[in-house]
Amino acid sequence: MSYQHAVVWLDHLRAVVIDFSIDKEHVHIVASDTEQRQVHRKSGQPGPGKASDDHVFFDGIVEAIGDAREILIVGPGTAKTAFKKDLDKRHAQVAKLVVAVEAADHPKVDELLVWARKYFKRVDNLRGL
Repeated sequence: MSYQHAVVWLDHLRAVVIDFSIDKEHVHIVASDTEQRQVHRKSGQPGPGKASDDHVFFDGIVEAIGDAREILIVGPGTAKTAFKKDLDKRHAQVAKLVVAVEAADHPKVDELLVWARKYFKRVDNLRGL
């Protein structure tokens, strides 16, 4: 089944992807294979203080999105923007489907779905659909 919308909530360690239509939804959990990221200068490893992007993790999210027609990316911190930049560079067709990148804390799956439905309803109303 082709789903109209998908919402992706992610941080650097896991992602929740919900693809949904009017009455049905599927929830996918994608976890990063990396360990907890403590990337502070005093954490024992010298370096620039920034973790590199996990392309395998991002590819798993793209796979979970499937064939949704519109995508909303949300999450705390910088993971959401890093994911969007990765889409722009490596998955241009999927990047074109992103309607917005928004900040969101750590909602439960049900709360995320309710928020996404309201968001897409507003987007559809603005487009006259």
